[in-house]
Amino acid sequence: MTLRHGLALPVVLTFLSLVAFGANAQQATAPAASATPAQKQIAVRAGRLIDGKSDKPIENALILIEGEKIVSVTAGGAAPVGVEVVDLSKATVLPGFVDAHTHVLLQGDITAEDYDEQLLKESIPYRAILAARNAQIALSHGFTAIRDVETEGAMYADVDVKKAINKGEVPGPRMQVSTRAMTPTGMYPLTGYSWEIQVPKGVQYVDGPDEARKAVREQIMFGADWIKYYSDHGYFYSANGDGVLHSHVNFTDEEAKAIVDETHRLGHKVAAHAIGSDGIAAALKAGVDSIEHGDGLTEAEIDEMVRRGIYWVPTIMVGAYVAPGRGGNWPKMVETEKKAFQLGLKKGVKIVLGTDAGGFDWKGLNEALEFKYYVDYGMTPMQAIRTATTGAAELLGWSDKMGSAEAGKWADLVAVSGDPLKDITELERVKFVMKGGAVFKNELH
Repeated sequence: MTLRHGLALPVVLTFLSLVAFGANAQQATAPAASATPAQKQIAVRAGRLIDGKSDKPIENALILIEGEKIVSVTAGGAAPVGVEVVDLSKATVLPGFVDAHTHVLLQGDITAEDYDEQLLKESIPYRAILAARNAQIALSHGFTAIRDVETEGAMYADVDVKKAINKGEVPGPRMQVSTRAMTPTGMYPLTGYSWEIQVPKGVQYVDGPDEARKAVREQIMFGADWIKYYSDHGYFYSANGDGVLHSHVNFTDEEAKAIVDETHRLGHKVAAHAIGSDGIAAALKAGVDSIEHGDGLTEAEIDEMVRRGIYWVPTIMVGAYVAPGRGGNWPKMVETEKKAFQLGLKKGVKIVLGTDAGGFDWKGLNEALEFKYYVDYGMTPMQAIRTATTGAAELLGWSDKMGSAEAGKWADLVAVSGDPLKDITELERVKFVMKGGAVFKNELH
């Protein structure tokens, strides 16, 4: 702007000074912007609290919650005036459970035909809808967190389910996902079809260390929290009668090491499907973080896992469920895993609860049945509970957020009517579920 008169500039400057002074004065006298609204408080009165840390339940515990986190836990404490109280005084309250081995995009696969039909006849969008339903089923059973270990041909749909839950679009547990999983070419279904037909694959095929590293990068780029690969297939007992469950190893040592090294370099962890002793040995050599299934674990392999702090997710219930329908070695494998479990328990291997839900129909079995197997195989009820709470939280890297009912942790709580320390099957009858301070289910009114 050009000023044509000599007095114009002083006048303008004086005017601007007055405007600025008025604005500053108004700002000084205006009320301060309101602080962030206080988060809602709620108190839970627990008749008995198994907090995930203590050796014995806390009687008449008061759990004070603010927002999505626990503020305090006190025995016999009183709720602050005006705070809503959820009365679970006749129930046993526990931290929310973790299922560390699920397949939300699968609906049971006792036979190869069961599996193939889902990949051939169901679209990925349709399977994702069922996955959202399955996530809600898991939450209703008290599983407030799950680790989903591959989509079985549904690409990255597990990332979408997780996103929808996190955004509050659908109810479900907290999720860590592993997207597509990996095997070398031809080592995982669908197989046996005409070479003239391109059929879906249940995993991402990778061959060679370079492809393995690229696949890791790609899966993490699209949202994988974990990387999962299949270490073996074709489970058999040798004719020499050594009693060891053997298997055919999928990847070369160089390929498996490339998967693990690249995953660790990028700050993630690796889970390996490994059922036979040979596949387990190969996975341990590669440096994986968890062994999935592990039916054929030998004493030497268990000792190595204990020494290196490697986790075992045994998924007992699914093996027992599918064995009659699959026949062959599968019934004997159930007994083999039982012996391995008892030996691993004795030696102190880190056992984390996982069910392989999706290997059985989500609508058919309650995941909490896995607890009963652990107790039947020699764990105390408290030990079994910790495989799905503090132990599982450690595996997921969430020990600072969950796994126990204490101050600073997420307010993820479940409740049952009876005492699971006397009858572990009480955990199959969860009556109350809270996730992040919000009540999802309450049948204890």
